[in-house]
Amino acid sequence: MPPPLRILAFAGSARRASLNRRFLGVAVDQLRGLGCEVTVADLDELALPLYHGDLEDRAGMPPNAAKLVGLIKAHHGLLIASPEYNAMLTPLLKNAIDWCSRADDNPFAGKPAAVIAASPGPLGGIRSLQMAQMLLLKLGSHIVPGQCHLPRAADAFDPAGGLLDQGVRSALTTLLTALVRAAAPAAQG
Repeated sequence: MPPPLRILAFAGSARRASLNRRFLGVAVDQLRGLGCEVTVADLDELALPLYHGDLEDRAGMPPNAAKLVGLIKAHHGLLIASPEYNAMLTPLLKNAIDWCSRADDNPFAGKPAAVIAASPGPLGGIRSLQMAQMLLLKLGSHIVPGQCHLPRAADAFDPAGGLLDQGVRSALTTLLTALVRAAAPAAQG
């Protein structure tokens, strides 16, 4: 029996009531239903100073950045929920990725990654999603083709936390299945 596929999931929002955390939770449940072992990292619990080259020169990589790098390396794939602030990536997500990219051995190189996004607006965070994909691609990740974003997310969940929109549920399943396929060779080898 092959070892379980390990996926690291995190959202680029520290808010407890974040729509992206809720969307990520639905995705994590689906991944577990596909037989994956999923670790959910909380960037709020892995607080990092704002990246600054002089700070890095003086003190090296912060311990929480080293922990996040270790988590990325220990998993076969990544699932990231990318909130949108003023049509951009959140500073929290960008800063975490920036610190991790400073590791001696780039943890993103060759790592399969899928990005999802949710927002209360009609675009569903699509701009942030695409920016996160571009950033991860630049860092050497294998970006799983496809997009899954959740517009009008404040009204998109049923009382049990599931997604109301069948089209979004289907798109999420397609994206997560593609992530599992892309990450499977790393789990076997």
